[in-house]
Amino acid sequence: MSSRTVNAVSADERAASFTRRSIKTDAKRRGLRLAMSMIDLTTLEGKDSPEKVRSICRKAVMPFEGDIDPPIPSVAAVCVYPSFVALARQMVAGSQVKVASVATGFPSGQYPLDVRLEDVRNAVAAGADEIDMVINRGAFLAGRFDEVADEIRAIKAACGEAHLKVILETGELETYDNVRRASDLAIEAASGVAGAPPLEDGEVFIKTSTGKVSPAATMPVTLIMLQAIRDHYFSTGVRIGMKPAGGIRASKAALHYLVMVKETLGEAWLSPKLFRFGASSLANDLLRQILRLETGHYMAGYDFSEA
Repeated sequence: MSSRTVNAVSADERAASFTRRSIKTDAKRRGLRLAMSMIDLTTLEGKDSPEKVRSICRKAVMPFEGDIDPPIPSVAAVCVYPSFVALARQMVAGSQVKVASVATGFPSGQYPLDVRLEDVRNAVAAGADEIDMVINRGAFLAGRFDEVADEIRAIKAACGEAHLKVILETGELETYDNVRRASDLAIEAASGVAGAPPLEDGEVFIKTSTGKVSPAATMPVTLIMLQAIRDHYFSTGVRIGMKPAGGIRASKAALHYLVMVKETLGEAWLSPKLFRFGASSLANDLLRQILRLETGHYMAGYDFSEA
Protein backbone atom coordinates (compact mmCIF):
# COMPACT_ATOMS: atom_id res chain seq x y z
CA MET A 1 0.00 0.00 0.00
CA SER A 2 1.41 3.37 -1.02
CA SER A 3 1.17 6.34 1.32
CA ARG A 4 2.59 9.82 1.51
CA THR A 5 5.65 10.57 3.61
CA VAL A 6 5.45 13.29 6.24
CA ASN A 7 7.84 16.18 6.77
CA ALA A 8 7.99 16.07 10.56
CA VAL A 9 9.36 19.61 11.00
CA SER A 10 6.65 21.09 8.79
CA ALA A 11 3.93 19.10 10.56
CA ASP A 12 5.10 20.31 13.97
CA GLU A 13 5.33 23.92 12.83
CA ARG A 14 1.96 23.88 11.09
CA ALA A 15 0.26 22.31 14.10
CA ALA A 16 1.81 24.88 16.44
CA SER A 17 0.55 27.72 14.24
CA PHE A 18 -3.07 26.89 15.08
CA THR A 19 -2.42 27.64 18.75
CA ARG A 20 -1.51 31.23 17.88
CA ARG A 21 -4.80 32.21 16.22
CA SER A 22 -6.72 35.06 17.85
CA ILE A 23 -10.31 34.07 18.67
CA LYS A 24 -12.80 36.86 19.32
CA THR A 25 -15.34 36.60 22.13
CA ASP A 26 -18.38 35.83 19.95
CA ALA A 27 -16.44 33.15 18.07
CA LYS A 28 -15.27 31.73 21.40
CA ARG A 29 -18.87 31.51 22.65
CA ARG A 30 -19.90 29.57 19.57
CA GLY A 31 -16.77 27.45 19.62
CA LEU A 32 -17.17 26.38 23.24
CA ARG A 33 -20.76 25.25 22.69
CA LEU A 34 -19.79 23.51 19.47
CA ALA A 35 -16.98 21.68 21.25
CA MET A 36 -19.44 20.52 23.93
CA SER A 37 -21.73 19.09 21.23
CA MET A 38 -18.76 17.15 19.80
CA ILE A 39 -17.72 15.29 22.96
CA ASP A 40 -17.87 11.52 23.28
CA LEU A 41 -18.22 11.46 27.07
CA THR A 42 -16.20 8.43 28.05
CA THR A 43 -15.82 6.05 30.96
CA LEU A 44 -13.48 3.12 30.31
CA GLU A 45 -12.13 2.05 33.67
CA GLY A 46 -11.91 -1.37 35.28
CA LYS A 47 -13.97 0.01 38.17
CA ASP A 48 -16.88 1.14 35.96
CA SER A 49 -20.24 0.28 37.45
CA PRO A 50 -23.92 0.68 36.49
CA GLU A 51 -24.08 3.72 38.80
CA LYS A 52 -21.14 5.37 37.02
CA VAL A 53 -22.68 4.70 33.62
CA ARG A 54 -26.05 6.11 34.72
CA SER A 55 -24.31 9.22 36.01
CA ILE A 56 -22.29 9.80 32.85
CA CYS A 57 -25.39 9.31 30.70
CA ARG A 58 -27.33 11.88 32.70
CA LYS A 59 -24.47 14.33 32.24
CA ALA A 60 -24.28 13.54 28.52
CA VAL A 61 -27.94 14.40 28.01
CA MET A 62 -27.88 17.50 30.24
CA PRO A 63 -24.32 18.73 30.90
CA PHE A 64 -25.58 21.66 32.99
CA GLU A 65 -28.83 21.64 34.92
CA GLY A 66 -28.92 25.35 35.69
CA ASP A 67 -30.95 28.01 33.90
CA ILE A 68 -29.04 29.43 30.93
CA ASP A 69 -30.23 30.77 27.58
CA PRO A 70 -29.55 29.30 25.13
CA PRO A 71 -29.26 25.93 26.87
CA ILE A 72 -25.92 24.15 26.77
CA PRO A 73 -26.14 21.37 24.19
CA SER A 74 -26.00 17.67 24.90
CA VAL A 75 -22.77 15.89 24.04
CA ALA A 76 -22.53 13.75 20.89
CA ALA A 77 -22.22 10.33 22.52
CA VAL A 78 -21.39 8.30 25.57
CA CYS A 79 -18.61 5.74 25.11
CA VAL A 80 -18.70 2.64 27.34
CA TYR A 81 -17.61 -0.96 27.49
CA PRO A 82 -19.86 -3.46 25.64
CA SER A 83 -21.34 -4.78 28.88
CA PHE A 84 -22.87 -1.36 29.60
CA VAL A 85 -24.33 -0.65 26.15
CA ALA A 86 -27.88 -1.77 26.99
CA LEU A 87 -27.94 0.38 30.13
CA ALA A 88 -26.56 3.40 28.29
CA ARG A 89 -29.13 2.91 25.52
CA GLN A 90 -31.89 2.98 28.13
CA MET A 91 -30.48 6.07 29.87
CA VAL A 92 -30.15 8.23 26.73
CA ALA A 93 -33.45 7.14 25.17
CA GLY A 94 -35.38 10.08 23.77
CA SER A 95 -32.28 12.25 23.38
CA GLN A 96 -29.92 12.83 20.46
CA VAL A 97 -26.98 11.30 22.38
CA LYS A 98 -25.48 8.27 20.63
CA VAL A 99 -24.11 5.17 22.35
CA ALA A 100 -20.58 4.15 21.38
CA SER A 101 -18.86 0.97 22.49
CA VAL A 102 -15.18 -0.03 22.47
CA ALA A 103 -15.71 -3.54 21.19
CA THR A 104 -12.95 -5.55 19.44
CA GLY A 105 -10.60 -6.39 22.30
CA PHE A 106 -10.03 -2.86 23.53
CA PRO A 107 -7.41 -1.56 24.22
CA SER A 108 -4.91 -4.10 22.83
CA GLY A 109 -6.65 -5.28 19.66
CA GLN A 110 -4.82 -8.59 20.18
CA TYR A 111 -7.81 -10.87 20.75
CA PRO A 112 -8.60 -13.52 18.11
CA LEU A 113 -10.62 -12.00 15.27
CA ASP A 114 -13.66 -14.21 15.85
CA VAL A 115 -13.82 -13.00 19.47
CA ARG A 116 -13.58 -9.37 18.35
CA LEU A 117 -16.29 -9.84 15.73
CA GLU A 118 -18.63 -11.44 18.24
CA ASP A 119 -17.92 -8.54 20.61
CA VAL A 120 -19.02 -6.13 17.89
CA ARG A 121 -22.18 -8.06 17.01
CA ASN A 122 -23.19 -8.26 20.66
CA ALA A 123 -22.63 -4.54 21.20
CA VAL A 124 -24.68 -3.65 18.12
CA ALA A 125 -27.46 -6.03 19.18
CA ALA A 126 -27.50 -4.34 22.61
CA GLY A 127 -28.07 -0.95 20.98
CA ALA A 128 -24.67 0.56 20.10
CA ASP A 129 -24.89 3.27 17.44
CA GLU A 130 -21.12 3.40 17.01
CA ILE A 131 -18.23 0.98 17.45
CA ASP A 132 -14.76 2.24 18.40
CA MET A 133 -12.40 -0.52 17.29
CA VAL A 134 -8.64 -0.61 17.81
CA ILE A 135 -6.22 -1.94 15.22
CA ASN A 136 -3.62 -4.59 15.97
CA ARG A 137 -0.52 -2.40 16.19
CA GLY A 138 1.75 -5.40 16.43
CA ALA A 139 0.59 -6.60 13.03
CA PHE A 140 0.84 -3.10 11.57
CA LEU A 141 4.37 -2.46 12.85
CA ALA A 142 5.45 -5.90 11.56
CA GLY A 143 4.36 -4.83 8.09
CA ARG A 144 1.33 -7.15 7.91
CA PHE A 145 -0.79 -4.42 6.37
CA ASP A 146 -3.13 -6.78 4.50
CA GLU A 147 -3.96 -8.53 7.77
CA VAL A 148 -4.83 -5.24 9.45
CA ALA A 149 -6.92 -4.13 6.46
CA ASP A 150 -8.78 -7.46 6.33
CA GLU A 151 -9.63 -7.18 10.03
CA ILE A 152 -10.94 -3.62 9.59
CA ARG A 153 -13.14 -4.75 6.69
CA ALA A 154 -14.49 -7.68 8.70
CA ILE A 155 -15.28 -5.49 11.68
CA LYS A 156 -16.91 -2.85 9.48
CA ALA A 157 -19.14 -5.55 8.01
CA ALA A 158 -20.02 -6.78 11.52
CA CYS A 159 -21.11 -3.26 12.48
CA GLY A 160 -24.15 -3.43 10.24
CA GLU A 161 -25.77 0.01 10.41
CA ALA A 162 -23.59 1.15 13.32
CA HIS A 163 -20.87 3.64 12.44
CA LEU A 164 -17.21 2.68 12.88
CA LYS A 165 -14.34 4.59 14.45
CA VAL A 166 -10.91 3.04 13.81
CA ILE A 167 -8.45 3.71 16.65
CA LEU A 168 -4.85 3.81 15.43
CA GLU A 169 -3.21 4.18 18.87
CA THR A 170 -0.79 6.71 17.44
CA GLY A 171 1.35 6.76 20.58
CA GLU A 172 2.54 3.27 19.64
CA LEU A 173 3.06 3.88 15.90
CA GLU A 174 6.53 5.40 16.43
CA THR A 175 6.72 7.77 13.43
CA TYR A 176 4.59 10.33 11.61
CA ASP A 177 5.01 8.29 8.42
CA ASN A 178 3.40 5.34 10.21
CA VAL A 179 0.54 7.55 11.38
CA ARG A 180 -0.11 8.61 7.79
CA ARG A 181 0.16 5.05 6.49
CA ALA A 182 -2.20 3.74 9.18
CA SER A 183 -4.68 6.54 8.45
CA ASP A 184 -4.70 5.76 4.73
CA LEU A 185 -4.98 2.03 5.40
CA ALA A 186 -7.90 2.44 7.82
CA ILE A 187 -9.82 4.74 5.50
CA GLU A 188 -9.29 2.55 2.45
CA ALA A 189 -10.15 -0.68 4.28
CA ALA A 190 -13.31 0.65 5.90
CA SER A 191 -14.39 2.06 2.54
CA GLY A 192 -13.84 -1.21 0.71
CA VAL A 193 -16.19 -3.75 2.30
CA ALA A 194 -17.36 -6.18 -0.38
CA GLY A 195 -21.06 -5.85 -1.18
CA ALA A 196 -21.56 -2.81 1.04
CA PRO A 197 -23.20 0.34 -0.30
CA PRO A 198 -21.03 3.43 -0.78
CA LEU A 199 -20.05 5.12 2.48
CA GLU A 200 -22.11 8.01 3.75
CA ASP A 201 -20.40 11.07 5.22
CA GLY A 202 -19.41 10.35 8.82
CA GLU A 203 -20.08 6.61 8.62
CA VAL A 204 -16.37 5.99 9.27
CA PHE A 205 -14.02 7.92 11.57
CA ILE A 206 -10.35 7.55 12.27
CA LYS A 207 -9.35 8.09 15.90
CA THR A 208 -6.00 8.79 17.50
CA SER A 209 -5.97 6.84 20.72
CA THR A 210 -7.51 4.58 23.32
CA GLY A 211 -6.53 6.98 26.09
CA LYS A 212 -4.54 4.16 27.67
CA VAL A 213 -1.19 4.98 26.02
CA SER A 214 0.96 8.10 26.28
CA PRO A 215 1.23 10.20 24.22
CA ALA A 216 -2.42 10.13 23.20
CA ALA A 217 -3.89 12.86 21.00
CA THR A 218 -1.44 15.54 19.88
CA MET A 219 -1.99 18.34 17.40
CA PRO A 220 0.70 17.22 14.91
CA VAL A 221 -0.64 13.67 14.82
CA THR A 222 -4.20 14.93 14.44
CA LEU A 223 -3.09 17.23 11.62
CA ILE A 224 -1.52 14.31 9.75
CA MET A 225 -4.74 12.33 10.10
CA LEU A 226 -6.81 15.31 8.95
CA GLN A 227 -4.62 15.58 5.87
CA ALA A 228 -5.28 11.91 5.07
CA ILE A 229 -9.00 12.60 5.39
CA ARG A 230 -8.66 15.65 3.13
CA ASP A 231 -6.83 13.71 0.44
CA HIS A 232 -9.44 10.95 0.54
CA TYR A 233 -12.20 13.54 0.17
CA PHE A 234 -10.47 15.11 -2.82
CA SER A 235 -10.24 11.66 -4.43
CA THR A 236 -13.71 10.32 -3.63
CA GLY A 237 -15.97 13.10 -2.38
CA VAL A 238 -16.66 11.12 0.82
CA ARG A 239 -16.16 12.84 4.18
CA ILE A 240 -14.42 10.65 6.78
CA GLY A 241 -14.76 11.73 10.41
CA MET A 242 -11.96 12.46 12.89
CA LYS A 243 -11.73 11.85 16.64
CA PRO A 244 -8.73 12.94 18.71
CA ALA A 245 -8.95 11.19 22.06
CA GLY A 246 -6.96 11.24 25.28
CA GLY A 247 -5.30 14.17 26.99
CA ILE A 248 -7.55 16.98 25.70
CA ARG A 249 -8.76 18.49 28.95
CA ALA A 250 -8.80 22.27 28.46
CA SER A 251 -11.24 24.43 26.53
CA LYS A 252 -8.38 26.41 25.03
CA ALA A 253 -6.92 23.25 23.51
CA ALA A 254 -10.34 22.22 22.14
CA LEU A 255 -10.65 25.58 20.38
CA HIS A 256 -7.19 25.11 18.86
CA TYR A 257 -8.32 21.77 17.45
CA LEU A 258 -11.43 23.37 15.94
CA VAL A 259 -9.30 26.02 14.25
CA MET A 260 -7.11 23.26 12.82
CA VAL A 261 -10.12 21.34 11.52
CA LYS A 262 -11.62 24.42 9.87
CA GLU A 263 -8.38 25.47 8.19
CA THR A 264 -7.47 21.95 7.06
CA LEU A 265 -10.84 20.47 6.07
CA GLY A 266 -13.30 23.36 5.99
CA GLU A 267 -16.47 24.25 7.85
CA ALA A 268 -18.33 21.11 6.74
CA TRP A 269 -16.30 19.14 9.32
CA LEU A 270 -17.30 21.49 12.17
CA SER A 271 -20.12 19.17 13.15
CA PRO A 272 -20.50 16.24 15.58
CA LYS A 273 -21.32 14.17 12.50
CA LEU A 274 -17.69 14.53 11.36
CA PHE A 275 -15.60 15.58 14.35
CA ARG A 276 -15.54 14.35 17.95
CA PHE A 277 -13.44 14.76 21.06
CA GLY A 278 -12.85 11.59 23.08
CA ALA A 279 -12.84 13.02 26.58
CA SER A 280 -13.99 12.71 30.16
CA SER A 281 -12.77 15.89 31.90
CA LEU A 282 -13.07 18.32 28.96
CA ALA A 283 -16.82 18.79 29.46
CA ASN A 284 -16.45 20.46 32.86
CA ASP A 285 -13.80 22.89 31.65
CA LEU A 286 -16.02 23.82 28.72
CA LEU A 287 -18.86 24.42 31.19
CA ARG A 288 -16.65 26.69 33.30
CA GLN A 289 -15.63 28.76 30.30
CA ILE A 290 -19.15 29.00 28.85
CA LEU A 291 -20.61 30.12 32.16
CA ARG A 292 -17.78 32.58 32.75
CA LEU A 293 -18.62 34.27 29.44
CA GLU A 294 -22.33 34.32 30.29
CA THR A 295 -22.12 35.34 33.96
CA GLY A 296 -18.76 37.11 34.25
CA HIS A 297 -17.38 34.80 36.93
CA TYR A 298 -16.06 31.26 37.24
CA MET A 299 -18.16 28.53 38.79
CA ALA A 300 -16.61 26.42 41.53
CA GLY A 301 -15.58 22.86 40.83
CA TYR A 302 -18.33 21.50 43.07
CA ASP A 303 -20.98 23.17 40.89
CA PHE A 304 -20.52 20.43 38.29
CA SER A 305 -20.75 16.67 38.54
CA GLU A 306 -17.61 14.75 37.72
CA ALA A 307 -19.46 12.20 35.61
